[in-house]
Amino acid sequence: MHINQHWLNEATQVSSPNFDDRANPDDISLLVIHCISLPPGEFGNACIDQLFCNQLNPGKHPYFKEIFQLTVSSHLLIKRTGDIVQYVAFDKRAWHAGQSCYEGREHCNDFSIGIELEGTEIVPYTDVQYVQLAAVVKTLLDAYPSLSTERITGHSDIAPARKTDPGESFDWQKFYCLLGK
Repeated sequence: MHINQHWLNEATQVSSPNFDDRANPDDISLLVIHCISLPPGEFGNACIDQLFCNQLNPGKHPYFKEIFQLTVSSHLLIKRTGDIVQYVAFDKRAWHAGQSCYEGREHCNDFSIGIELEGTEIVPYTDVQYVQLAAVVKTLLDAYPSLSTERITGHSDIAPARKTDPGESFDWQKFYCLLGK
């Protein structure tokens, strides 16, 4: 995999308006793993793209009435098929972490890259998602020197009062084995 001007060449680009400039574009020092499915527990549709692009139709599903006005995004989504979508350039601040804290430092969006896995906290992720996630993370580690395998965390770890993702279904040991750690 390759990164060109902060975009992953192997990803489909779907530009989200939900980002802004980082205070320090060189401070990319944390990777945050998330999960998402829309509607909850459903996979393989365009609803995640629509949410991250402020185009989610509140009439399409009862749950969407609760979330359609959110202005959120992530840098990447890895679908259950292994396909990768990039919404925000890595040097920009995606709005994925919300109120968060990592090792005493608040506002994790300021210094992190958010990677969503299409899934839920209780449904196992696919093998190809782990393979793609490991490949993406290796590419990011090579491209951004402040990142390290020690600075990869789950959304639940930086916002434990609010979030549970990527959940018990995420196999951290499998992921780290694929990273060679």
